[in-house]
Amino acid sequence: MLGAGTMGSGIAHVFAQGGWATTLSDVSRSALEHAREVIRRNLERQVGKGTLTPEERDATLGRIRIAAPPYAAADVDLVIEAATEDQATKFKIFRELDEAASPDVILASNTSSISITAIAGQTRRPAQVIGMHFMNPVPVMQLVEVVRGLETSDQTAARVVEIATALGKTPVTVRDAPGFVSNRVLMPMINEAIFCVMEGVATPEAVDMVMKLGMNHPLGPLALADLIGLDVCLAILQVLHRDLGDDKYRPAPLLAQMVAAGRLGKKSGRGFYAYGA
Repeated sequence: MLGAGTMGSGIAHVFAQGGWATTLSDVSRSALEHAREVIRRNLERQVGKGTLTPEERDATLGRIRIAAPPYAAADVDLVIEAATEDQATKFKIFRELDEAASPDVILASNTSSISITAIAGQTRRPAQVIGMHFMNPVPVMQLVEVVRGLETSDQTAARVVEIATALGKTPVTVRDAPGFVSNRVLMPMINEAIFCVMEGVATPEAVDMVMKLGMNHPLGPLALADLIGLDVCLAILQVLHRDLGDDKYRPAPLLAQMVAAGRLGKKSGRGFYAYGA
């Protein structure tokens, strides 16, 4: 597992709980230590709710190893990348992974919007490159969007669907396209909600209440944007706008301003809402 942020730590959690020996790698040692603590706290919550025994908690933690790069990819079955949503960064990682991993290893990306076909083009094994787009929070959300690139083989896709199912997730296979299905549908809604706030149509609280009570959404779009990360929302919208060439995906200027100001949502303590420690 490459990347020890919110998504990377969540993915490592579900794999380890599913019985997989899991290595979590990141360029930041502090991120790795934080990820281990987040996983431990989340497992403790599961024990408190009675969905996990103390013995299962300890066994899960025992299956997780943290390691700084270079990537120990030679003796693994599957690598999942969950680095920052930046094309150049992902391209570099996949070139390095292609060199480090055995020829039969599947290389997967948790990207929210970047082309799996383009990522696969950085490697000599495009048939074994695929998208595994988990939803946040990973231990709770059931969906895994399985994204087939142009060259992804049937064998690779079938194996990833099998793995996701074994983890207790529900895999849905989609074709490689900007934003895939999840974010191509979700991000315009979030963006329009931000435009409503920017134009003074309603407060964030009012926008979210309309969608929760009127549309039966469990979480309003602005609270959801804070949970995803406003920087991630902006990056996805920029990909959609650029690759689809349609101004309906143009990011709201308020979103860009908030990201520039460091108001990234829950992870920074402030987005459309304020959060405690």
